[in-house]
Amino acid sequence: MVDAFHAPASPPHGWIQPSALAVTPPQAGRSELIQQWHERCAALGLSRVERPDFDPLRRSDLAVARERNQRLFTHAAPVMEMLLEQIVDTDSMIVLADTTGTILHSVGDDRFLQRANKVALTPGVSWAEHSKGTNAIGTTLVEETPTVVHGGEHFIHANNFLTCSAAPIFDPRGEMLGVLDVTGDQRSYHQHTMGLVRMSARMIENQWLSDDYGNRLRLHFHGRAEFIGTLLEGIIVVGVDGKILGANRSALDQLDMSIAALRMQSLPSLFGITASAVFDHFRTPLPTPMMLHAANGQQFHVSARFNGPQRSMVLDVSVTSVEARMSGEARARPSPAAADCAAAAAAAAAAARHPCPSSHPSLSGLHYLDTGDAQIAATLQKVRRVINRDIPLLVLGETGTGKELLARAVHQDSNRARQPFVPVNCASIPESLIEAELFGHEEGAFTGARRKGAVGRIVQANGGTLFLDEIGDMPLPLQARLLRVLQERNVTPLGSLKSIPVDIAVIGATHRNLREMIDAGTFREDLYYRLNGLVVRLPALRERSDLDVVAQRILLAECPQDTPEIEASVLALFKAYAWPGNLRQLANVLRTAAVMGAGESHICEHHLSDDFLEDVRRVRSRPAPAATAPAPLPPEAPALPETAYAVAPGYTPPASRDAEPPPAALPDAPRTLGEAEIDMIRSALAAADGNISVASKRLGISRNTIYRKLRWNKGG
Repeated sequence: MVDAFHAPASPPHGWIQPSALAVTPPQAGRSELIQQWHERCAALGLSRVERPDFDPLRRSDLAVARERNQRLFTHAAPVMEMLLEQIVDTDSMIVLADTTGTILHSVGDDRFLQRANKVALTPGVSWAEHSKGTNAIGTTLVEETPTVVHGGEHFIHANNFLTCSAAPIFDPRGEMLGVLDVTGDQRSYHQHTMGLVRMSARMIENQWLSDDYGNRLRLHFHGRAEFIGTLLEGIIVVGVDGKILGANRSALDQLDMSIAALRMQSLPSLFGITASAVFDHFRTPLPTPMMLHAANGQQFHVSARFNGPQRSMVLDVSVTSVEARMSGEARARPSPAAADCAAAAAAAAAAARHPCPSSHPSLSGLHYLDTGDAQIAATLQKVRRVINRDIPLLVLGETGTGKELLARAVHQDSNRARQPFVPVNCASIPESLIEAELFGHEEGAFTGARRKGAVGRIVQANGGTLFLDEIGDMPLPLQARLLRVLQERNVTPLGSLKSIPVDIAVIGATHRNLREMIDAGTFREDLYYRLNGLVVRLPALRERSDLDVVAQRILLAECPQDTPEIEASVLALFKAYAWPGNLRQLANVLRTAAVMGAGESHICEHHLSDDFLEDVRRVRSRPAPAATAPAPLPPEAPALPETAYAVAPGYTPPASRDAEPPPAALPDAPRTLGEAEIDMIRSALAAADGNISVASKRLGISRNTIYRKLRWNKGG
């Protein structure tokens, strides 16, 4: 074998170098093992000079065997085709056999398939040990472990020209499903062959696991973070009660446990954590892998996936754990005053979730987002009415307000939950590539196109949900093609004349004002009306009344064990801040604070990053827009006046704070938030002598935001 056995130049996600799983070539030290295998075959009454058995199953019996193993074939066929690309032109073939040793399917080089046919290595023929003696397929079934049988190691002399590498395929419960084998001319043996076969078997097993447990919590883990997402990651499946339901072989290897022993474990006994804590961690914005310790002291990086429509796994645990960690005084008040809106929101959220102990509503994706804010609750109520009604959803809101979180929750609560959710950020993909990314392309459709083409994101979302984030940034010519797809439900890849039918639910999102873009001719009006079946707006974090609940929930996810509380003074700082980055910024601030305060019971001001504290101080020290400059707020003040929310962090007025503003500079009427933002940006630019970079740093916003705000302002 030659270079064809190395990993592909552009490997699929999760594919690793075969050398990571490769075995050494057959050596003389194997002779004792081979002798044991041969003695077993002799005891079965076989002779080494047996003639090849050309008595395959009848066509009808083979059809029955294939039908019985249809699911195995469905998962194995694409992996076999991928493996074939690695061994092409090497006088080899790939074989799939069932648990009886009967060959169900084979692919390979035509010339070698003809040679293999001479020894009955063909579909319908049994290659179990009792029929063909020592061979990789039959011996793997007996030993239940990956097996190499090379040349003269075959029991029957007629098979000595073969070199075979086979690996068993197991389901998540440890039951054998079949065998995957690569067979070639013994003169072309290569040590990487076994590695490729084992990798391929693991791919089939992992697909089977995902198919079996798509609606269960699955933990993906490894001792090294970079191996999560590869074939070396361990996967365990967790049930509603926290019990371990199944696992892949990498999980068993890393935990050094049998599947029977592992299935006697639960998540708390295995990793010392509850399923609800894991779930809460990975439902936060931009979650990071968790660090968990096994009972034997091993440390693992852990990620999680859960594709099911319901969240029943946390139904019987305290979903108000966030509120339970709030101060007893805030929880005990039966009728909080309007000034205590945060405590009232937490209590209202708890009452809404649990009207009585025996009537917990199912914890759906949308239900999880309901944290007590009246605006959010109203938005979720609207969204619930259009789920499964084939009505497009358009989500408006500033950057970081959770538009993708809402879209994912809608998908999870819909009938499409078990199908793909495919997000596309129209602003992050280069304009020259977005058409190919969305619609796909044929081989050679453009310079740099992938070999054999690529499936577009729209086709990937078939049966599921396509989330078009920042739809306002989509190039105008591409909008026409998207409109046609939405109308006709057919996609034509670049360079192709064949249309592909698709069934998708579409959710769009943008921070832009699409109506103004329509007036400016930069967004198609017909596409706008195709997307806006229901338009909802997510409020900015500064406009929400549930900041303390959201903040504590983020902390709970970051520190599921010994979750710290937030000091009252820190909550006061949070409420006095405008949060230009919204939920994403809050999550980053708390993530840093959780690390700085590791092991402590409360998050205090000295745990917050210096740049964030500087931004807060600037906002608090700025005079409120009034006829006379008010005195600075004392440190214990819980919040700034509402008008202060119009001030972005980092802005220092160019004029001296000691100077009395002239009466003419006072507005005749209250300004809108947008007008205040534009004035603030202009002042910052003037103070920076027109330097956009300097102004953006002082304002705490990106340069693109400054450009966008000034472009939208018709007076700019």
